Amino acid sequence: MSSDVRVRFAPSPTGYLHIGGARTALFNWLFARHHGGKFFLRIEDTDRSRSTDEAIEAIIDGMRWFGLDWDKWEGSDKDPIRQTDRFDLYRQKVRELLDRGLAYHCYCTAEELDARRKEAMAQGKVPRYDGRCRLLTAPVPGKEAAIRFKASSEGEIVIDDMVKGKVVFDAGTVDDLIILRSDGTPTYNFCVVVDDVDMQISHVIRGDDHLNNTPRQIQLYQALGYPLPRFGHVSMILGPDKARLSKRHGATAIQQYREEGYLPEAMVNYLVRLGWSHKDQEIFSLPELIEKFSIEQVGASAAVFNPEKLIWLNAHYIKTGDPKRLAQLLLPHLERLGVASDQIDLARLTQIVVALRERTRTLKEMADSAVYFFTDEITIDEKAQKLLTPEALPVLKAVRDRLAETPFEHAPLEEAFRSISEALGLKLAQIAQPVRAAVTGKTVSPGIFDVLMILGKEKSLKRLDRQVAQFTAK
Repeated sequence: MSSDVRVRFAPSPTGYLHIGGARTALFNWLFARHHGGKFFLRIEDTDRSRSTDEAIEAIIDGMRWFGLDWDKWEGSDKDPIRQTDRFDLYRQKVRELLDRGLAYHCYCTAEELDARRKEAMAQGKVPRYDGRCRLLTAPVPGKEAAIRFKASSEGEIVIDDMVKGKVVFDAGTVDDLIILRSDGTPTYNFCVVVDDVDMQISHVIRGDDHLNNTPRQIQLYQALGYPLPRFGHVSMILGPDKARLSKRHGATAIQQYREEGYLPEAMVNYLVRLGWSHKDQEIFSLPELIEKFSIEQVGASAAVFNPEKLIWLNAHYIKTGDPKRLAQLLLPHLERLGVASDQIDLARLTQIVVALRERTRTLKEMADSAVYFFTDEITIDEKAQKLLTPEALPVLKAVRDRLAETPFEHAPLEEAFRSISEALGLKLAQIAQPVRAAVTGKTVSPGIFDVLMILGKEKSLKRLDRQVAQFTAK
């Protein structure tokens, strides 16, 4: 394979971009980039009753956050491509099939079709169209007609699937699908084939929920005289309980993971490992993924979504990421907590990232842990309150007086604390803990010297003064 590789991600904009769709997009993108080929984004919005512009924007936003860029298709000035812009082409292809006797008008109403479907199910049969309108030789007055494709019921349809291997369907199970509705709108299975041919798609990589559509589409390729692409059907993702992935497992919009403080590189690394592996390697950079990815290494069995593995990966990328970039990504999370953007100095925020990154799993957690650096009125939590007893007053006063004369650098601060520890006959932790509670409102934070340096002398002394004053007032 070479630059002749052309693949597409073709979501329906009836909802947001979810885990399964994002992984399909990622596999297609990696396959194209590995082979130096093309990757296209196509919006399959023929279901106009359910498709929304909001969902289209959400899909595009999710793709961009992931870092999955797409190529502009040479055959359109629209980017991404939308099927609703191509109805004239679909109708032209329908006419070609009608002219060649490979399609026919169907006058069966929705009510009639539903009644026959229920009857078949009551008899234990698989519901399928019985082909009764195939025999019509003239239009039916007063009825709008849909157009059905004349499927062949003879022989077998064999798919050499890149993921599942050889898959065989009995052609007799393929019924005459509608390719043009009575209102003149084309249907999904027909548009997919016309688009994939028009865009010269060489490989169709998609979820295995589309596998049952493939025999129908193969017959359409053959009827229209088109060469077949290679197919690869990726197995579904299951929840930890091995049930189909749902919202309770984490099958939410990709943007929700961004809101929860996950990094795109962690999501990419995690999703690619849902079904694909390379030896025992767990952590991959994007260039490594492009180099090593192979569709043949995608497993045929369902992958299991493990939220703990995802959060472990996210923590890894927070610990190893560029602090300046992480500071930028942290900004919206702080703003949601009420920290005004004009309160945030990026150089100081980068110091905070470095101080917090070792004990943080998500940017949302980091923001929660960083708020006390920016507010003048901190809240003392219940555990911290237990450290701020009357017995802590001599410690706080001694630290406050000494810090007023101490440069806020690591070595002088450490020397000051050790000196107070010796003078009061207390361990260093017995000095640091009440000070931590007084200046952060928490019992857990980065090293106390790092906290004081980031807060600065003025803010640190003010917080110690406030706590001392509260004891004095009592």
